[in-house]
Amino acid sequence: MSSPDPQVRAARNQSTNPATRGPVVAVTGAASGIGALLTERLAASEEIRQVIALDERRGECAAAQWHILDVRDPAIADKLRGADVVVHLALDLDLETDPAARTAYNVRGTQTVLTAAAAAGIHRVVLCTSAMVYGALPDNELPLSEDAELRATAEATGVGDLLEIERLARRAPRAHPGLNVTVVRPAVLVGGGTDTALTRYFESPRLLVVAGSRPAWQFCHVEDLCAALEHAVLEKVDGELAVGCDGWLEQEEIEELSGIRRMELPSAVALGAAARLHRIGLTPSPAGDLAYTMYPWVVSGSRLHDAGWRPRWTNEEVLAELLEEVAGRHTVAGRRLGRKDATAAGAAGATVALLGAAAVVRRARKARRRI
Repeated sequence: MSSPDPQVRAARNQSTNPATRGPVVAVTGAASGIGALLTERLAASEEIRQVIALDERRGECAAAQWHILDVRDPAIADKLRGADVVVHLALDLDLETDPAARTAYNVRGTQTVLTAAAAAGIHRVVLCTSAMVYGALPDNELPLSEDAELRATAEATGVGDLLEIERLARRAPRAHPGLNVTVVRPAVLVGGGTDTALTRYFESPRLLVVAGSRPAWQFCHVEDLCAALEHAVLEKVDGELAVGCDGWLEQEEIEELSGIRRMELPSAVALGAAARLHRIGLTPSPAGDLAYTMYPWVVSGSRLHDAGWRPRWTNEEVLAELLEEVAGRHTVAGRRLGRKDATAAGAAGATVALLGAAAVVRRARKARRRI
């Protein structure tokens, strides 16, 4: 029997290659941060046919097809044509960004991507928010299920934007029948240069503990988040997904592992000082960020576990990496200090800053009472 024509044989071999059967995936925010890590991961996967990378600048992944544009540009619909899945990671959660500008970018960008995906005939959009949307509350279960009520308020950095993105995710399938939206909610994210109020907590000379609070720390390494996002891209799991290390660490374990001693303050002093510092522009973090260091918001991640995903990192390992990343940085009340400032502040800097702000608050209260 004669062998098949070479062109037929090549086509047959190509058809059995998993990558040719896999989805074409578009990633927004692909030039930096989590977007860059995911783009590289997907481009190297045999289960992905092609990666379309979108950002305001070109990234380093040569294997991706790049389009340079703002995600709020309606022209993004043309760039998405041919894709099967979109992972939207073009979010601005920078502590130093003007809050109004940040919200305008995050919400409008998500709206545009969802509408453009539907117009381009894409059947699945994967969004990434945070487990912070569950809220940090004293009566939270340990751990929270994915179906737990979203009880966060807009008082912490960026959480208002994330709650609005969650609302858009719920509404999108009704507005665009046939569009599936998956939302991934990571715990405290670490790695890849992540900079948040929660990672800066570990840059302080003392760990602020609010008296009477019950912290429970759960981390999520960016590598595990990318693996979870890939699971969603490949339709191994959908819906609302929480992702993080297994279990959690109590505050005493955090202090023992980090070697950083605590500074305990009454709730009224800590919250009042944080609010005052933010109001007068001395710190980028509003008082609402403190709640996430006071009360538990640990997630179970049961849906991903049921789909076969497992975290490769433990909480202890992620904390060790975080401490290595922030070594040499000095933060007081959420504000990074330069070397000279840090030297001047010394180990008692956080206490001085917070108690000084508390004194300002007390003086203001006394002045109001005298009026």
